[in-house]
Order: sequence, then structure tokens, then C-alpha cells
Amino acid sequence: MNEVVDQGRVLVVSVQGALRAAGGRLYGGGGACAAASGKSRRRPPGGGRAAGCPDRLGSPGSYARPVATPAGSLPIAFLSDYGLADEFVGVVHGVILRLAPEARVIDVTHGVRRGDVRGGALALVRAVQYLPPGVALAVVDPGVGTGRRGVAVATAWGYFVGPDNGVLAPAVAMTGGAERAVSLEDPRFRLPADGVTFDGRDVFAPAAAVLASGRAAPADLGPEVPPASLTPMLLPLAEVAEGAVRGEVWWVDGFGNAQVNVTPDDLRAAGLKPGETVLVDAAGSRREMLWASAYGEGRDGVVHVDSYGMVAVALPGGRADEAFGLLEGTVVTFGRAR
Repeated sequence: MNEVVDQGRVLVVSVQGALRAAGGRLYGGGGACAAASGKSRRRPPGGGRAAGCPDRLGSPGSYARPVATPAGSLPIAFLSDYGLADEFVGVVHGVILRLAPEARVIDVTHGVRRGDVRGGALALVRAVQYLPPGVALAVVDPGVGTGRRGVAVATAWGYFVGPDNGVLAPAVAMTGGAERAVSLEDPRFRLPADGVTFDGRDVFAPAAAVLASGRAAPADLGPEVPPASLTPMLLPLAEVAEGAVRGEVWWVDGFGNAQVNVTPDDLRAAGLKPGETVLVDAAGSRREMLWASAYGEGRDGVVHVDSYGMVAVALPGGRADEAFGLLEGTVVTFGRAR
């Protein structure tokens, strides 16, 4: 790889606005607190804040643009579906540190299910609200080697690097929307390789490293692309009616707790109340569960608000996913118990 000139250069841009919502709930680029379409405020996936929305700690919900200097590097948050059985994660770390020895890499997770773009996107948006501003490198890339673009996206939080397949979209929206985006095409910032199946090493890691170190600006990495052309991530809305809320499982964590695309406000809008018994209809069966504030308050399954502010189903001392047949995508209806 050729040496990058203008050490310490960073991109300074103004906000260009949000991507438009297009059916369902779109977190493709723009603030997710109050959509441009004028729809009511709803908490973004993961329960965190969008730019301009106060979070639970009372901060203003804005980000100061991070700046890499010759004395230091922005942190790089790395998420992938590579797993840990092979050397892939370590190789990406190695490429980053050869190009930016001062960089600090935060491994968010490498346990995203293989090729699960939506799962990767939701993991990134859950995490980004707690990460220091810098560079997010997300590689869940079933289309590697095809015509899909690799992109770097500038936001008020920092930079997002990865495939343009929707995996970046919710986190970009969470941090205020895409200000500018480029297609990663400049050969100076790619590792030469005969194969085209390891863009995490050959394309995305070099881009993340030079952005973090300040050795390049996004404009150096390739041609600018309209933010509105970035691939969005369409996520389903919960359906709220009198006495019931219908949603679907978004995420099953390592303990078997099943997060649903339903907020506590959705349950309250349907007339359900904390501390009361809720009828949970899922996977062909109905069960009455307590709307609890903690796992220990129930025994045979509880509905609770999880650590990201979303409604989840848990089984104290067990796994709700296995006991109740809750998989990602399973439809769940919460209603009034008789």
C-alpha cells in the first residue's frame, strides 16, 4: 500500500439531512427520534437515543465531531460475523495496527450469525450509543465479491465503514444521519489480493485504519455517493390496538432472553400495566406472564423492559427461547389476561 499524504487531515462537513422514510420503520440515515415525515416519536431499535433526543442520563443527544491528531488515533469499534474459530478477527486487527499502530480496537462482537445483516445492524445500533466517538467497522457481508459497494459514511459521531447492504444504516441514523458518504474504490487504500472474498481485511480494515489515524479523509478513499443512495434497513413496526400489541422477536441474547420490537409505551397504549399479568401469544401457545421489573419477580416466564429499553420475554433460571419457541422473527402478541 502506498503511503498516505497529509497526515492529520480530517473531513469537516455540514449536516445534509436525513434519508427519507420508505415504508415500515426506516433507520437508513437521518434522526430517528422525530422522523422527517412527521410521525410520532418512537424509540429507535435498541432503546437508545437518536441525535437531538435526550437519553436516560439526560445528556443533550448531540455529538462533537471527533478529530484524529498525529498524537493519537480515534478508537475503532469492530463488529463482524467472523466468529473466533478462524484467524479472521486477528488478521483484521493486524492490518489495522500495521497501518495505525496507535489505534485502539474495541471488539463489539464477532458472534453475529453468519450472513445475518439485520442481526448485525441491530447489534451495532444497540452498541453505538455506548461507544466513544470514532470509527465503527462492521463486516457482515454475504455479498462479498459481488457488485455491492463498500462505503465510508461520515456522521456527527464519526465514521462508519463496511458493506453497503444495510448493516450500517440503523447506527448511522442513531448518530444523526449520513452527512457524507464515499465508495471505497481508491486502490491506494486497499491491500492487493488475488481473491475477493475477504474485504474485511483488504478493503474495510485499511479504510478504518487511515480514517482513525487521520492519515486520510473520506474524500481520499473514493468517489462521493449521495447519502440517499445508501442501502437502508427496513425494520417492522409493532402493531398497537386496543387491548393488544403484535410484534416480532428481534434478538435472542446469550441467556435466551427474547427482545421484541415493542416498547413499554406500546404496551401501555394497549391498556397493559407494569405489575399486572400479560397474556403472551407466540409460537402456537398462550401463556400468562407477569410484567415484571426484574427476573427474580417471576418464575414461569416474565415480560420485562430490557437493558436497552425494549420489551423482552425471559424465563428466570432458564432460556425463554427454548422453553417458549422464541426465535428471531417469531411473531409475539401481548394482550390482557382474563
